[in-house]
Amino acid sequence: MKIVIDAGHGPGTPGKRCPDDSMREFHFNAATADFAAALLKQYENVEILFTHAEIRDVSLQERTDCANAWKADLFVSIHANASGNDWSAARGIETFVYTTRPASAVALANAVQRQLIKLTGLVDRGVKAGDLHVLRETRMTAILCECGFMTNRDEAELLRSNAYRQKCALAIVAGIVETYGLKKNGG
Repeated sequence: MKIVIDAGHGPGTPGKRCPDDSMREFHFNAATADFAAALLKQYENVEILFTHAEIRDVSLQERTDCANAWKADLFVSIHANASGNDWSAARGIETFVYTTRPASAVALANAVQRQLIKLTGLVDRGVKAGDLHVLRETRMTAILCECGFMTNRDEAELLRSNAYRQKCALAIVAGIVETYGLKKNGG
């Protein structure tokens, strides 16, 4: 199974940060993507491709073109949410599929969302449909996970911690394993 792990945005994307500039969204996204990739490599017949880069912002078009050219089976984009540019009360986790609500994406999104809520204990904002580039322009099952709000003081603290990043990665991988019946190497 060919799985694209996409750490949303890039290290220099304007505005994608906590209001006090204590964390850029990419730092959460990339670390969580790394943890997820390491976990997925423990499963049989899994190949991983990153569509982001640590040193530059990769355009959305480049990300989806890369995934499509690689003929990926699955595209998972990892994000931290925001509500405005200042601290807010918005909280929780939500997972997006494209507006046509493809059955395979909805099944995966439901499994990943369930695991994220189970492992983090945060508010369940549900599975939603959105006209987002990485969901619209990919030619494979695609979901986008918003793993908490960087504009919520409590959730921002979580998003900055490696323990929380590992929980999110574990939940995302658990949802993939549940949906696709992946088997551990040597198991």
